[in-house]
Amino acid sequence: MGFHTFDAEKAGNLEDEQRYRWCSREELLTLVAPNEETTVADLGSGTGFYTDVVAPHADTVYAVDVQSEMHEYYEEKGRPANVRPLNASVEDMPLDDDGLDAAFSTMTYHEFSGADSMAELARVLRPGGRLVTVDWSADGSETAGPPLGERHDLGHAVSALTEAGFTVDHAVSRTETFVCRARR
Repeated sequence: MGFHTFDAEKAGNLEDEQRYRWCSREELLTLVAPNEETTVADLGSGTGFYTDVVAPHADTVYAVDVQSEMHEYYEEKGRPANVRPLNASVEDMPLDDDGLDAAFSTMTYHEFSGADSMAELARVLRPGGRLVTVDWSADGSETAGPPLGERHDLGHAVSALTEAGFTVDHAVSRTETFVCRARR
């Protein structure tokens, strides 16, 4: 599967509140379970659409994205003070070992789903730390999201996380998306 990123020229499309039909604020907060002492990373943060959901409930949130244009958009939009942009790939994050209490990705797992990224997530998440993945499913209809050939099914995510040493404690396949929560 080839690596790609969302077209930065269409960054404004990522601010569409209709995205909550795929993952609501409440669902994300329930799965990530941030509190005022947690350090969290948004993997493939883009414009900070979902970062902004978690930020008021966490101590620190790293907005991880490979595209500096997305960070620039986020700055212009108004990045919260406790959000720290990281221009990095998921497979090579400049974070300490066991430095995160939680990490999440919304509609970006298909962009970083390789073994190197899973190993890096196992390195940066503390023991017991949560990894939440909500992504487009290969079983979907392609009415939204990337082409089916660029997607994975839930089984792929569960296998990849298990092979990296995570324990999956929540896995649901839905109409167009899947949700997977794992603990290190």
